[in-house]
Amino acid sequence: MEVNNKYIRFDWAVKRMLRDKANFAVLEGLITVLTGEEVTIVELLESEGNQETSTDKFNRVDIKAKNSRGEIVIVEVQLTRQLYFLQRMLYGVSKAITEHIEIGQKYDKVKKVYSINILYFDLGKGSDYLYHGKTVFTGVHTNDLLVVNTKEEEELRMRVPHDVFPEYYIIRVNEFNSVATTPIEEWLDYLKNNRIKEDTTTPGLKEARQKLLYMTMNDKERRAYDAHMDDIMVQNDVLDTAKREGHAEGRAEGRAEGRAEGRAEGRAEGRAEGILLTARNLKSMGFSVADIMKATGLSEDDVMSL
Repeated sequence: MEVNNKYIRFDWAVKRMLRDKANFAVLEGLITVLTGEEVTIVELLESEGNQETSTDKFNRVDIKAKNSRGEIVIVEVQLTRQLYFLQRMLYGVSKAITEHIEIGQKYDKVKKVYSINILYFDLGKGSDYLYHGKTVFTGVHTNDLLVVNTKEEEELRMRVPHDVFPEYYIIRVNEFNSVATTPIEEWLDYLKNNRIKEDTTTPGLKEARQKLLYMTMNDKERRAYDAHMDDIMVQNDVLDTAKREGHAEGRAEGRAEGRAEGRAEGRAEGRAEGILLTARNLKSMGFSVADIMKATGLSEDDVMSL
């Protein structure tokens, strides 16, 4: 890719640039492609603060916005593995719902929430790079879809639960290995490879071509961005090395035992040793205890004892 066409990584853009109202169109495009309907962001809502130093690379990077229908959209980018990410998704959505209804208000003021999660790590098993989930209620015996009464503008109407309950999108960036031909594939190509077609008409990406060019940043911004990219490369190298060493040790111990129990125990011990090795390396590099806990899943006591 030519330097003049080098685009800023999405995780950096979310954190530093897409909070500017002038750049809302990029995020609107992603949401539009995912949901299949045009979305307009009215405002950004208060969410967790994001630190501004290189040591925050394991921290949550998120945007919480309100669309033109008053619904809440949460966008999170997660760079490193987290054991209980599904629970974190649920907590984030629940928190957004409760934060935006005041005490004493009727339940018809509860906002529908869309949770969009862009993951740069392996989350469970699955062959697709995009997963979508919503809450529906089906009859156990009849398999029909439950529809309920609701009052809107002084009129009783019928609505299905998924019109009210949250919807979740999980984008598994690392699983994308296709040629970008559809709008969502073009978005994945940008998220994974920082590529955008010159003639793209995909919502959000045509705006990103103008607003997220590396060369449009000033010297200070470029230095900070380059440091961010270096941190990610080091992080990935450390984690990959630990994973390979853990798997190798596990296989070696398993072969030496020669029994199914030995292989399972060897693999488990190898994985555990790999995690400890990762934690030691991160600690020697000056990472905080909190960051190491998030990267490895170890407890605070385990990290402190290294």
